[in-house]
Amino acid sequence: MPLMMDDSINVDDLFGEPTSLELGLPPSASSARGLAQRLDEMRLLGCCQKIAWSKLGCIAYISQDSLRVKVRHLQCRPSDGKWVLSDETPLMPITEAHGGQALTHLSWNEAGSDLAVVDVTGRVSVYHIPFALNSVNGLRQPAFSPDDGSQIVGMMWLNTQRSVHAFYQAAKVQGRWAYSPFRRRPIGPFHPANKAALLCITRSGSMKLLYQNPDGRWDDISVDLKSTSYSDRLLSHAALVATQNGILVATYSICQKIRFYRVQVNWNPPQWDPAQQPKQTPPQFPVPSFRFTHSKVETSCTVPGMPRNDGEEPDMMQQSVSNPLYSLSRLDIILPASDNAAGTTANPWIVAVFSTPPQATPDHPGPQGPASVIVRWQLDTAAFTLHPKFDEMATKRNSTQMKPRPVLRRLEDIYSDRYVISVDQIEYGNVVAITYDDSSVSFYDPKTMALFNGVDDANTVTGLAQAGFHYAPDASGQGQHVSFSPSACAAVMLDNDGQTHLRVMEHSYGAENGLYDENKFSAAIASLTLAFCRGCGSEVNTDDILLILIQQLSQDAQITFINEVYRALPINCNFTVEQEKLMNHPYIPKCLSIQAALGFANKYKPRSFASSVSWSILQLRHAAILYPFFFQYNKGIQAEPHDPDVLRMMLGNTRWALDFSLYILNELFDLADEFESVSADQEAFSQKLKTTNSLALIILLSSMSRAFLRFICRGLRGIHAGYTNASLAGDSRLQYAEICQALDATPARIDVYEKFLSAVDSAVRHAYHGAGFGDTERPGPEKELLVNARIPPVLVAAVSTILRQTVPGLKSDVDRMAIYMHDYSWLGFGSDRRSELYRRTREVDIIKKTPIRMTIAQGSNGPQLGKQNNQGVLRRRCVRCCDVSEGTYPPRSVLAFRMIFKLGHLRSCICGGMWTLESGLNEVGK
Repeated sequence: MPLMMDDSINVDDLFGEPTSLELGLPPSASSARGLAQRLDEMRLLGCCQKIAWSKLGCIAYISQDSLRVKVRHLQCRPSDGKWVLSDETPLMPITEAHGGQALTHLSWNEAGSDLAVVDVTGRVSVYHIPFALNSVNGLRQPAFSPDDGSQIVGMMWLNTQRSVHAFYQAAKVQGRWAYSPFRRRPIGPFHPANKAALLCITRSGSMKLLYQNPDGRWDDISVDLKSTSYSDRLLSHAALVATQNGILVATYSICQKIRFYRVQVNWNPPQWDPAQQPKQTPPQFPVPSFRFTHSKVETSCTVPGMPRNDGEEPDMMQQSVSNPLYSLSRLDIILPASDNAAGTTANPWIVAVFSTPPQATPDHPGPQGPASVIVRWQLDTAAFTLHPKFDEMATKRNSTQMKPRPVLRRLEDIYSDRYVISVDQIEYGNVVAITYDDSSVSFYDPKTMALFNGVDDANTVTGLAQAGFHYAPDASGQGQHVSFSPSACAAVMLDNDGQTHLRVMEHSYGAENGLYDENKFSAAIASLTLAFCRGCGSEVNTDDILLILIQQLSQDAQITFINEVYRALPINCNFTVEQEKLMNHPYIPKCLSIQAALGFANKYKPRSFASSVSWSILQLRHAAILYPFFFQYNKGIQAEPHDPDVLRMMLGNTRWALDFSLYILNELFDLADEFESVSADQEAFSQKLKTTNSLALIILLSSMSRAFLRFICRGLRGIHAGYTNASLAGDSRLQYAEICQALDATPARIDVYEKFLSAVDSAVRHAYHGAGFGDTERPGPEKELLVNARIPPVLVAAVSTILRQTVPGLKSDVDRMAIYMHDYSWLGFGSDRRSELYRRTREVDIIKKTPIRMTIAQGSNGPQLGKQNNQGVLRRRCVRCCDVSEGTYPPRSVLAFRMIFKLGHLRSCICGGMWTLESGLNEVGK
């Protein structure tokens, strides 16, 4: 550093304009705005995460003034179909709850539905996403603590007790990718009542467990971490991670010491079932307690002298002296991802990042130290060693063998000439991402800390980063805070002005330097498939993957991806026999959803043909599972009267199911007339069929959609037959009567339609049998129908039978004129003028299947939806398919809530996309 009276310093300038100072500091750049402030935050407090992306897809971040929390999310824009960040929604009750105190840290739980908010005094509030990404309810209000050292320096949510389907890697075997699925057990400790709980480490060296009781109230316990002196108790950073052998805790004190603890959280009782609790007052809820199994394994934490200009390491004298310019800015525990069902992993790492203040490295010639140093320790075990004299003692030979003790073994440091602002474990623990102050991101293997460069092995894929996905350099470099999306396909940066910036991973897809590498393209598709399958198995939001598929892949590459997904999960598309599995299959709706989204243009244009097939099957599935739930939702010890809101939903879906079945018949009648001229010429018939896109034919030929149609018919018969014995009152009776009237008035009776489906079954079965296709060969043609929306050659004979025999035999049992004259525009599958007009003027509630009229705001260029009406009805829009649903949220009655909950539509649409409240409805419940 130059002295104050050096010639390079103009003392007069100290009293002049601020812009004329020449203090030897590096010039201010837009990429470094707020860097000094950010590094100060990281140095003073371990919990300073100001932006967090949840696994449900909600992005929460703290405003520039540190007083408010705002939320955003990825969404498909209805007007043009582009995927963008939504407008911000401020959650004002959080500001009110914290009394104007500065907010310092945000943390989502494992499921991504609960958000913990921490302020500068250490108070913690918790909020829950009930039914929309931009709306939260308060679960826990912040409580005042009289402890001056209650600031939070480390935090961790307890995991939920549920196993998930996981995928270790994809390996190329004989030219095809083979995926490695396994069922991963959850890592405890768990709340016995499956309620929210989170661990906090305070500045004064106290560990607290905040937990929610089954009655919704919150409680807490605390214990002091062991230390040698008061000053050694004062902590600035703490890291926590759950393992199969307890919770690992690493702390850093103001005395510059790293300490390691292993803690068990025990609950009494360890299991809790509300149904088995005796009737007593007050109720006895599970109570937790702490137990330390290892504690105070400490090590000195210093940054030694830096490598010399010649590249050699510093000598012993240099290493023994710490560098006072460096201070801890980040402390993490890295636990490599498990690759087996038992959940065992390699030994964890403790990673500490030390950085210099930006002002400490002036821009002048001469050797400079790195901006950040990453110091690593590996948690290991070592045998106790005694002095050799003890070997001479007789008692030594007869003593029992002592257990090994835990030790921290320091590894080679990593130097960086850029400032490290974040260390994140992403891609389900398979990648460590280090983000720098220039917004660049480097990826490392968590098992070895080897840098991923994307060219290691094109035949084995463990994740996106390993396969070559990366974040392109950001010229602005404005982000000082970062959070990654659930699958790490995207990242959102928060700059010093409180503005968010979306960044998306990129890949060459084999096209580099004018050449094409098929292996790299294949590895990129396999890594995207692996990421999507991991998201499906863990039930997390996959909109970030969809964003890449739409923006970066061609239509052919998208089809390649879909084919890989069907193989990886795996999904047997042949449901001619095991039709009951369709109702509870976890992956089919996820695959159909992403197929439907890939063909969506905007709200005013019809979907692509392949997308229409997937979209129609999703809606058939919704109707098929609706009826079984309806027959059971009000059953209990004593049957309750039907709920009017539920019956209104049943009426809308019954009308939709009837109209869709008529739409199929109408299209078949037209096709039979169109193909009559070539019915005698099989070759001409086949050629004409190749150029025909018929949604009706694909729906009928596919065993999946045909099974859903059969389930719907079964439900329609049941709802009609149950009218006389139904428990009805008031509006419910009128609603149920309308359902029966709609069934009685249909131009094609249910029994006739079931007979028609049986004839189609017979035609398909004979076509397969005639071509020699057994159960092992049928999944191929069925997959061709679902993925490519093309009729395979083996089913051409079935089409011929349907059009020449089945359809003519049906005409006498239906009202052909009524079917022809019926209005199908509200179904959304047509491309005629009436359907286009309907799309521009009205929408259909995707859950209730009731029409909703659009309201056009004056001066706007599109529909302005979402104003709350006088009855308190809210309008939600799906962020993926852009369809809407109207209603009171939460539902007004317990029965309606139970129905929506069983259907799984409290927070998500039938396509699996998350709900968001329309503009003007972003109030937050306290």
